[in-house]
Amino acid sequence: MRRAAQEAGLSVGVDSAGTGDWHVGHPPDRRAQKTALRYGVDISGYRGRQIEAADFHRFTHIFALDHSNLEDIRLLCPPDSDAQVGLLLDMVAGRAGEAVADPYYGDDDDFEATWADVELAARMLVHKLTD
Repeated sequence: MRRAAQEAGLSVGVDSAGTGDWHVGHPPDRRAQKTALRYGVDISGYRGRQIEAADFHRFTHIFALDHSNLEDIRLLCPPDSDAQVGLLLDMVAGRAGEAVADPYYGDDDDFEATWADVELAARMLVHKLTD
């Protein structure tokens, strides 16, 4: 998302957080790092964090990659939040309601497919924000 926004000349705050705490403080999966590097994006310095109540006031959009996380995010969302919460692939025409495939138990091809979905959705979101 950062790269898509930068290429479009859009200044936005972007962050990533999990709904659980099991990856807090850890770097991204090495396979995700490898995939990102193939596309010129270095994510090796990122560290996992858990979503917090302040996120619902800090960000205008909060996206989940799958339905389970979307449900968790909605449960955490404070009543006074203005953030739009939804699935990331809702940004892609014809893909609304779809989850991004979780590549964790897969191989490099699965990480490539996930990268393609996330990148496409990021570009569509940037288009929506600049339109």
